[in-house]
Amino acid sequence: MPSARTRPESDVHDETPAPAAKPSSGANTRQRILDAANELFYHHGIRATSADRIIEQVGITKVTFYRHFRAKSDLVVAYLEQQSAAEQAWMTSTVHEGDALATARTIAAGIGAASCSPGFRGCAFINAAAEYPDPADPVRVAVDAHRAWLIDFFAGIAGQAGARDVASVANQLMILRDGAMVNGYLGDAPALAGSLEAGFTAILGSVGDRGR
Repeated sequence: MPSARTRPESDVHDETPAPAAKPSSGANTRQRILDAANELFYHHGIRATSADRIIEQVGITKVTFYRHFRAKSDLVVAYLEQQSAAEQAWMTSTVHEGDALATARTIAAGIGAASCSPGFRGCAFINAAAEYPDPADPVRVAVDAHRAWLIDFFAGIAGQAGARDVASVANQLMILRDGAMVNGYLGDAPALAGSLEAGFTAILGSVGDRGR
């Protein structure tokens, strides 16, 4: 969630509320395009969703669409960057300072809850990578950037648990996370949270024992 902004000291005694800044129509249109892309790309696939379909859903002209996104690939990258920002914010919010197991349990519960929600289709980044195999493609670059962030995040959890080889443990946690996202879509979603928590606990508890 965005943090609340503190009012400047000079405004403390000013009882007249300042008029709210209105977002520009261009910014609104760009976000509407992203919102439509978020829904259509995730639920129907990126390549299966044409720019024309997004244009029709938003109710804009092609000229307006291409004013904001020069090509569909630019929109796909922006969609993934928006997804990345949201997931990073959520993952960061799960952190229990000094308690790696509590953090892992919160992550497991969150992924489990998401997998049981209507319309869940697994991980948007795994899905995108399957559609864009070329590692040099800007879409794949955006996928890899997000996954690198996740690995760093899991490395931090591994370090808190006392792991000596944080890179190895981070990779194990990442594999569990990826498997859970796929299984949540294809397998038994209600059982996912418990299974993922057990996996996280087994790995982090083991490294913690070796660290003592």
